[in-house]
Amino acid sequence: MVTSDTDAGRGDRAVLRLIDANLDRAREGLRVLEEWARFGLLRGDLVTRTKDMRQRLGRCHRDAYKQARDAAGDPATGMTHPVQAERRRPDQVVAANAARVQEALRVLEEFGRSQDPGLAAEAAAIRYRLYDLELELLQATPAAPDAAASAATGLARRQLLQRCHLYLVTSPAPDLPARVEAALQAGVRLVQYRAKSGSDAAAAPGDDLGRLEQALALRELCVRHGALFLVNDRIDLALAVDADGVHLGQGDLPPAVARRLLGPHRLIGRSTHALTQLRQAEADGCDYAGVGPVQATPTKPGRQPVGLAYVREASSTARIPWFAIGGITAEAVPELRRAGAERVAVVRAITAAADAGAASRDLLSALGQVH
Repeated sequence: MVTSDTDAGRGDRAVLRLIDANLDRAREGLRVLEEWARFGLLRGDLVTRTKDMRQRLGRCHRDAYKQARDAAGDPATGMTHPVQAERRRPDQVVAANAARVQEALRVLEEFGRSQDPGLAAEAAAIRYRLYDLELELLQATPAAPDAAASAATGLARRQLLQRCHLYLVTSPAPDLPARVEAALQAGVRLVQYRAKSGSDAAAAPGDDLGRLEQALALRELCVRHGALFLVNDRIDLALAVDADGVHLGQGDLPPAVARRLLGPHRLIGRSTHALTQLRQAEADGCDYAGVGPVQATPTKPGRQPVGLAYVREASSTARIPWFAIGGITAEAVPELRRAGAERVAVVRAITAAADAGAASRDLLSALGQVH
C-alpha cells in the first residue's frame, strides 16, 4: 500500500494533537495531586515534587502541539463515565488522577519516541517517580486544623530560603558566636552549624553536650535576626534545638529517612558533586542543594574540585535553589555569576576573616545583594 504525502501529513498532525491532549491531561492530573498535597495534607515537600513534575512537562509543551489542537473535532470531547461520580473520598480522587497521569505519560512515551525523543524520555522518568509519589500521597494523613501553624512555618522557611543568596557554614573558632552575629548583622540569613574539625580544631566542642550548647546559642542568634538555622548531618541535634532543618552529605542518612524523622515542614539540603546527584536530590524532595566543591578546600580534604563545569550544568538544569561552594571568596564571585551561580555558600571566607561582618558585606555586594 502506498501512502501519499497528504496521508502522512494527516498522520503527523494526528500525533501532534495526541501529544498535546496527553500533555494537557498529565499536567491537569498533576495539578489535582499538587492541590491535595498543598491544601489537604499541608505537605510542602510533596507540593514541591509534584510541581516539579508539572513544570517539567510544561517545558516540553511546544507551540507546535498547541497549534495542532482541535477540540471541536475531537469525538471524545465532553465524554464522561459513571465511575467518575463514585469518587467521593480524597484518596479516590488522588488514585484516579495519579492513574490518569501515568496513562497519559505512557502515551507520551510511545508516540513521542519518533516525534520528540526528549519528551518521551522525560515522560518515562516522571512516570517512574510518580509511582513513589502516589504511594506517599495515599499514605499521608490529612492535616488536622491545628497543623496549619506548622504548615505556615514550613512555607515561611521555604520562602526565606528562596531569598537567601549567601549561606554561612560554620567552622570551629574560639569566638564563633561573635563571628556568626557579625555576619547576621551584615545581612546573612542562612547559617549552617557544622561542628566538624576545621581551621581551629581545638575550638570544636569535645562532646555532644558542648555541641548542643553551641547550637542553641547560634540558633538564638538566628531567631533574633530572622535567619534560617540548619544543622549539618545531625538530625537528632537539629530536633533538639528546633532548627529549621538539616544539611546532608552523600554519605549521610538518605533524605527520605531524614524527612520521615523531621516531618514535612523543615528544610533538607544535600551536598552534590555531579549532575546525577543533583537530579537525585531533586527527586528525593530536597529543598536545596550544594554544588561543589568549586575549588579545593581544607574543609573537604581529598575531595576533587569540580570547577565551573558543574556550576554551568547546575545553572541550566537545576529546579531547586542551589549554592556553589568550595573555596569561594568575594573575588571569585563575579566569575561564578558569569557561570550562572546566583547563590554561594562559604566557610572560611567569613569564619576565618579578620572581620566577619565586613567579609559578609563584601560577599553580599559581589552577589548584588544590598542589606
